[in-house]
Formats: sequence, C-alpha cells, structure tokens
Amino acid sequence: MNIVVLIKQVVDVELNIRVKNDTLVEEGLTYVISNWDEIAIETAIQIVESLGEGTITLISIGPDRVQDALRRGLAMGADKAIHVLDTAFDGSDSFAYAKTFAKMLENQDYDIILGGKQAQDTDAGLTMSMLAEFMNLPQVTNVSRIVSVGKDQCTFHRRGDHGSEVIELSLPAVLTVNDSLFEPRLATLRGMMLAKKKPIETVSLADIAVDPGLAGAAGRQTAVNRLIPPETRNAGQLFDGEEESSTKQVMELLLKDEIGQEHLLS
Repeated sequence: MNIVVLIKQVVDVELNIRVKNDTLVEEGLTYVISNWDEIAIETAIQIVESLGEGTITLISIGPDRVQDALRRGLAMGADKAIHVLDTAFDGSDSFAYAKTFAKMLENQDYDIILGGKQAQDTDAGLTMSMLAEFMNLPQVTNVSRIVSVGKDQCTFHRRGDHGSEVIELSLPAVLTVNDSLFEPRLATLRGMMLAKKKPIETVSLADIAVDPGLAGAAGRQTAVNRLIPPETRNAGQLFDGEEESSTKQVMELLLKDEIGQEHLLS
C-alpha cells in the first residue's frame, strides 16, 4: 500500500494573530502543519500499521520553512518527503496547488492520496476535490471512520449534510479526513532522530514541468482582497456568593439585556 499525504504549513492559529492595514502581520508568527493534514498523516500511519506493510510519502509546497513541517511528519512515521520549493509559487491559490500536485503525482506510485478536508489558513477545502477532478480519480471527502482498507477496495464513513454516509470505492482514490477521525500522535525522540536520516527531495516547478504561468499571482483564479480581524469580545463577569443570589443577578442582567435589545429593534 503506497500512500501519498499532501500537507500544508500554515500559521499557528493558537497565536494572537494580528492584522494591520488589511494584511497579516508576519512578525512573531510561527508555522505548523495544518491540523487536518496532521490527522491525514496519522490516518496514513494507521492504515499502514493495520495492513502490516506500505510506504508513506509526504508532499508539500512552500518556502524553506516547509522543511520543518516535513521533518515533523517524518518523525511521526512517514517514510520520505518531497518539497516543492519555488518563489514563482508565491501568492498561488487552491487551483495552482491542485494543478501542481496533479503534475507531481503523474510520476508517483500511489494507492491512496490523503489530505485534510480543508486548510487552517484559508478554510477553502478546494484543493483535494480539484485534484481528484484533474486526475480523474474517485474521492471521498470528510472521512470520519475507516471501516476497511483492502488492496483494491475500501469502505469509509463520511460526515454528510444529513448524518453519516457509508461509501465504498475502488483504489486508487483521493480522500480527505475529518478532525474526528484520529488524534495525531506526538513525535517521539527516537522518531525525531530517525527523521533526520529520512530523505526529503527538493524540486522546482521546472523540475516537474509545471508552467509558471499557472502559479503565483498571475495564475490564480481567486484572490484575497483584505483581511479583517474579528470583533473583540467583551470581558466576562464573575459572580461570587450563594447560588441563589448569583442566579438572580444573572437573570436580572439577561432580562435587562433582552429588554434593551427589543428597544433597539423597535
């Protein structure tokens, strides 16, 4: 079983992210593997462990710092990695990611192509579905449970609009995972030491015969016009004392707020 996991390095959303003049303030940011992609790595490891054989290849696109994300994935248990490093890709959108991945995968041996259902930075959820279309492969999105994985056929549960759906499909196929599927394992010290010896191949767009016109600002089909920080939440209020007294105070405040809202609406 050969599994390719497509990962994206994103800004750590646990940080206090700042926006100034409609753009992201880069100073002080740290970057991590997108959470859903980290779950995809864990999913690949679980499948290989259950079958007792298989190879996991990570592929990512981005600047030099992407090597840190790839090393972390290797420390978790992946076998090798490919890094697409090319400044011509800066400013690309989901369409360019999907086209580039499709071109790369032409020369890869795979049974399953895995990825997160969306990325933490854009939340678009477009790349993997477009990739499946470009490669004419069956796909299952939002996988929430693995029922069985065989050499030629697999069965999964996916979280649909009206509950859980059971999907059976033939391989090769494209899958995206839900955050309820697995909890990503922590990399052990031994895993981190082994990751230093695992190969990371670095390629450019020219190496994989991708037209630079498809990437970057010139090739994107969508654009982010501006970033808007969320409204600051008001500080909460702590009520001390007896439960009966505190409940009365809370109800009075809620009632007062409801009356005030009704007044505003009228």
